[in-house]
Formats: sequence, C-alpha cells, structure tokens
Amino acid sequence: MPKIFEARLGMIKGFIFDLDGVITDTAELHYLAWNTLAEQMSWKFDRTVNERLRGVSRMDSIRIIQQHNNTERTEDELIELAALKNEIYVDSLDQISPNDFLPGALELLKKLKSQGFKIALGSASKNSQKVLRQLNALEYFDVIGDGNSVAKSKPAPDVFLFAAEKLKLKPEECVVYEDAEAGVDAAKTGGFYTVGIGPSNRVGHADLRFESMGEATFESVKSFFDDLFL
Repeated sequence: MPKIFEARLGMIKGFIFDLDGVITDTAELHYLAWNTLAEQMSWKFDRTVNERLRGVSRMDSIRIIQQHNNTERTEDELIELAALKNEIYVDSLDQISPNDFLPGALELLKKLKSQGFKIALGSASKNSQKVLRQLNALEYFDVIGDGNSVAKSKPAPDVFLFAAEKLKLKPEECVVYEDAEAGVDAAKTGGFYTVGIGPSNRVGHADLRFESMGEATFESVKSFFDDLFL
C-alpha cells in the first residue's frame, strides 16, 4: 500500500464533492460577473486574475481583485461590492439546466448512490443549493456543506470537516473531489483522501489526479485506493 495512506488508513464510506469545476462549471459565469463588476469600478481584471479566485470565497476574491488594482476600500465597501457581484452572478444562474453537468459527474453520482456510499457537497459557494436545484441534483446529496455552513473558507478544511461530521464519517473514511489548489490543500489538511480534477500544476498534489471528471470514474478511483474499499 502506498505510504501516503499509512497514517490515515480507513475504509472509504463517503465522497465529498466541490461544486464548480467538479459537478458543473459555473466558472465562466463567475468570471463574467466579476468582469462586469470590475468594469463598473473601472478596475483591471482579466482571466489571469480570475484564475487566482478558483476555489476562493467571495470576500477573499474581492480582496484579491482590490489588491491587484492597488486600491483602498473599507471593509463595508468590500462587502457591498461582493454582494453586488453575487447579484450579477445569481441572476445568471437561471440559465443552468440538467444539461450542464460536467461529463461523467452525473454518472458518478448515480454509481455512488447505487453502491450505497454517502455523498456530500463541500463547496465555498453560498449559492450551491440554487445551482443544484437548477441541475436537478439535490437528490444525490445526503449533506450540503457550503459557504453558508462554516466561517472559514478553503484552504481551511472546515467545510470538508463539516460535511464529514454531518455524514457521521471520519475524514479518513472520505474521498474529496476538487479542482482547485486551495481545495486540495484544505482536504489534505483535514486528513481526507483527495482526487484532483485538472492540470498537475494546479491539483498535482492530490493523491490521485485526472484531467477531467469523465476520467475520474468510480472504477478508476476504487482501483487506485484498492484496499480502502470493502
């Protein structure tokens, strides 16, 4: 058995999924919302800056953009700007439909459900329930852990620890699917097994990495973690 498993050996009983970039991809909607806000503020914003926001909370995101523009704002002003961005973003969520699952995500959720595994969401988003409703995906999740559940966002492990606790599982009994560096960091800090979705320079430090959700099948994960499944 690989050494990375030795200190946290436990049978896998649950799966915890990030939302954006794992279940569906609302990244473009987030980018457009931030870009609209930046235009209104006459701030500089591009996709390079946007990449730094991946897996980061709304308030931390607005601070990154503020720092990028070397501008001073009070905390109340930042809260107001973050709320405005969220209004722009939430308005765009109405266009999401069950056709917007990332390839392989729905099939994986169905497989896990049929196999009797517990399933939770572990997302920084405060709009996760809206997104899951638009996808008709709420039925697949036993627990919703999101930006409304905990005070500290990723890379703190709190949202994953919250999800595991609600599932009545230990971290070493759960596999976390993440597409963000901060998310993998959070899961590893919390003692979870990790599956990274995306390029190696972003999630290569996960226990197991795939380029896409389509590759990250239950069979592939089970084969890698081997003896951790009954």
